[in-house]
Amino acid sequence: MKKYFSGLLLMLLSLIFIQCAKKGTPQGGELDTEPPKFLRATPENYSTQFNKEEIRIYFDEFIKLDDAQKQIIISPPMPNKPTITPLGSPSKYIKIKLNDTLRKNTTYAINFGKSVVDNNEGNPLPYFKYVFSTGDFIDSLSVSGTVSDALLKEADPFISVMLYDADETYNDSLVFTSAPRYITNTLDSLRTFELSNIQEGTYHLIAVRDLNNDYIYTPGKEKIAFLKETITVPADTSYNLQLFKEELAFKTERPKQVAKQKILVGYKGKTDLDSISIEPLTTVPSDFEYRFTKVVDKDSLHLWYKPTVATDSLRFKFNSKNDTTSLIARISDMKADSLVITTEPSGNIEFNKNFIIKGSTPLVSKDDSLIKILDKDSVDVPFTSELKLLENRLQLNFNKYENDTYRIKILPGAITDFFNATNDTISKTLKTKTLSDYGNIRLSLQNVRSYPIIVQLTDEKGVIKAEKKSEDQSNIAFELIPPGEYLIRVIYDSNANGKWDTGNFLLKSNPEEIIYFPDLLEVRPNWDINQTFILK
Repeated sequence: MKKYFSGLLLMLLSLIFIQCAKKGTPQGGELDTEPPKFLRATPENYSTQFNKEEIRIYFDEFIKLDDAQKQIIISPPMPNKPTITPLGSPSKYIKIKLNDTLRKNTTYAINFGKSVVDNNEGNPLPYFKYVFSTGDFIDSLSVSGTVSDALLKEADPFISVMLYDADETYNDSLVFTSAPRYITNTLDSLRTFELSNIQEGTYHLIAVRDLNNDYIYTPGKEKIAFLKETITVPADTSYNLQLFKEELAFKTERPKQVAKQKILVGYKGKTDLDSISIEPLTTVPSDFEYRFTKVVDKDSLHLWYKPTVATDSLRFKFNSKNDTTSLIARISDMKADSLVITTEPSGNIEFNKNFIIKGSTPLVSKDDSLIKILDKDSVDVPFTSELKLLENRLQLNFNKYENDTYRIKILPGAITDFFNATNDTISKTLKTKTLSDYGNIRLSLQNVRSYPIIVQLTDEKGVIKAEKKSEDQSNIAFELIPPGEYLIRVIYDSNANGKWDTGNFLLKSNPEEIIYFPDLLEVRPNWDINQTFILK
């Protein structure tokens, strides 16, 4: 019997060993798609007469907080933000240490957005919130609505929506200095909002693209939206807030010398740059001259002057359309810029584009007799030219025909700069495509409320690709458009200045209205799009 059991035991051990020694791919279980589950909290969620300094919220599995700085919103805001852990490491509970004195008889809501995710798969527990009251009951009223953008088709993510008490202590400057009474945000993928657990009352409703999460508005950097009238809670109303970025009052920054006889002057805000001028306060030679050129894609100007001034600082009055300020630039011995000419485009040229000549120093004069354009048959092509001083470029405009070649030759002396330097010989060859390489869009606008209007084609980021202005016509044609996807928007140019104007919070003025065609239009080669656009 002992031999029998010994043999049987040996066989079983051998089988186990063989099975363990087999090579193979482990079979995993089903992918976890379930979010964490809230179990309990201490103090309990929706507690009243709250007087604790610490909160713990427990879940059924290990969790972590994802993008907590943007996702977690506490309303009303606490000046000294609570310490919330863990942020990166996994845990089965969230600990919230309160670092501020709470208001009496106030309901607080800690909205976690989509920040609570399970540790393994990152499944979010959406819109979880912890609510408590320092009084005898939980406030249960709410305000909801949508957020849009005054200029762009889609609003930015993470828009802070705020309520300020409409009482004798309120003035508009509070938006620049103080946190609101209640706050929520639109999170990343939504353009809707709900402010919940608020008290009955009258409020100012405002939204801000709060880039630094300080619950206040920073003009010039952040977008703002507002309702002109106060709102009353409760009310069965959904509100729309339209974001815009204000134009600041024009203001210069401290100038800085960047090359010999060249000073960089930064600025903020908008003004008519063609109207600016300077008056030297430092003693300068009698033949002193100056020129401004705009720095491309920056709110800055280059101030060029001649002759050199024997001084260690140049003081001058800077005159803009609405303001005069005194500036000083420290002057040292630096290398002078020399004239370098660049051109655009290269290769192909579009039918509706000009040939552009740019200078590294200010261009001041041109001689068209030293410029020649020939087509592929060596026939002279008539052209007109325009010297744009502030942009510091010379534009050549000429009629272009399909599948043609144009040779542009600019002889020495055709262009003279501010320091009397001239160009060397410039030779460029450009080609046009065939008309069938492009598409056309013909719009029929209906329900136009008023004129003038501005009709624009843009890409999905809002960059303008083509523009038409209309005083009274509802049929608009965009021809020879490169293939691609475009948005169409119509601007009601209410002040008839030929451009879109933004709003102003303190003046309670709204931006000019823009209406987008709801769909992207796909322009194809050799294709005409006839589109009706009903403005609503």
